[in-house]
Amino acid sequence: MSEKSKGQLLQEELSYKKLNYFEKASEEERQEIFAYAEGYKAFLDAAKTEREACEFAVLLAKDAGFTEYHFGDPLAAGDKKYFVNRGKSVVVFRVGSENLEEDGFRLIASHIDAPRIDIKQNPLYEDSGMAFLKTHYYGGIKKYQWTAIPLALHGVVILKDGTKVCVRVGEEKDDPVFYIDDLLPHLGGEQMSGKASAIIDGEQLNVLVGGLPYADREVSEKVKLSVLSVLHEKYGITEEDFLSAELSAVPAFGARDVGFDRALIAAYGHDDRVCAYPALTAVVFNESRHTVLAMLVDKEEIGSEGTTGIQSKVFEDLMEEISLALGANFRKVRAQSKCLSSDVTAAYDPNFAGVYEKMNAAMVSCGTAMCKFTGARGKSGSNDANAEFVGEVRKMFAEEGVVWQTAELGKVDVGGGGTVAKFVANLNIDTVDLGVPVISMHAPYEVVSKADVYSNYRAFLAFMK
Repeated sequence: MSEKSKGQLLQEELSYKKLNYFEKASEEERQEIFAYAEGYKAFLDAAKTEREACEFAVLLAKDAGFTEYHFGDPLAAGDKKYFVNRGKSVVVFRVGSENLEEDGFRLIASHIDAPRIDIKQNPLYEDSGMAFLKTHYYGGIKKYQWTAIPLALHGVVILKDGTKVCVRVGEEKDDPVFYIDDLLPHLGGEQMSGKASAIIDGEQLNVLVGGLPYADREVSEKVKLSVLSVLHEKYGITEEDFLSAELSAVPAFGARDVGFDRALIAAYGHDDRVCAYPALTAVVFNESRHTVLAMLVDKEEIGSEGTTGIQSKVFEDLMEEISLALGANFRKVRAQSKCLSSDVTAAYDPNFAGVYEKMNAAMVSCGTAMCKFTGARGKSGSNDANAEFVGEVRKMFAEEGVVWQTAELGKVDVGGGGTVAKFVANLNIDTVDLGVPVISMHAPYEVVSKADVYSNYRAFLAFMK
């Protein structure tokens, strides 16, 4: 083979090219990538709601020796703690040896809610020999994608006496599943002639839950009564108890490998559990001289509002309490803190190439993707990370051999999106977005690369180091 020319050598030295992680990885590292993916798939199947993700995180932390933290508890270097907020968000943290006022926190913020179909508070009705639950969708979805697929019902019901009942039906082999009807193509000419956003109306997303009449000729709404009798027998639920329930219909699909080579994973809820799981495992299983927090939060898909979203004062209060317990001035701590806001981005899809600007799009299997800014059009609603912090993170990744890339979410004027980054940055904390590229984001079944999941984990380890 001839020697490289001066120009070729100079081109290699000066040019930038994204790397496919699978191509770069040794055989040993490929095995690590695939092994890590198995743990992630188990998490996906166990945690289809934010409550379940929170429960999974607590169990994992407890098994690793973490104990629950309450405001006012003393803290010392080496402590391993978790803090639960209303059962729907959780912060897992380690207290480091570095001076907190000089070093600040190392924060990894991800969300554990995902688009879904929520059940209304007065939902159950009967029509034409079938029983349905009325719904209100949660997050940004293409409504037509949620019809004619198997659904599971997850959530909690608070009974009249205050008892909490957990519901999870449709996941086991012998469970029934639930279903949202669609119109047959033979009669769907008018339906298919309209805009995709109008193919299914929000009020048509009614979940089919029964079809067996109650065996009593003297009662009305026999199918509805049959469903109520099953719910009462199994859970002690009456119709009135729906008033204080949080129930959601989620896809009944399990996480599965995609492709003959099994390089990809299809699952419900990659957005954003594909970032939450690496954040959780990085902090739970790895020590750090820094004080590190994995913040797994709720409500990102609807604006990060409420008591369990990242805008809740509870997270700022928690950081202040940790600072006070370690004898540090919180304002000084915040100024020195750094955050990776870890949320997914759009993976370049050659089947829909027209909406991407390819040079700045995230490529599948080229590693976790840093988005310097998000927002829409003129970066509206975005945290635009400063070059100094991007350079600092870039240096961390280079030192630890992390395969990563940069990304934008589509062409400038086509669309856009946001994350929790701007809310963390508002606290005077340097923040940048970093997350896994996703195919078919917000669909009931999304796709990611195993290489990118593991790259995200490696990026967190570098950040913690």
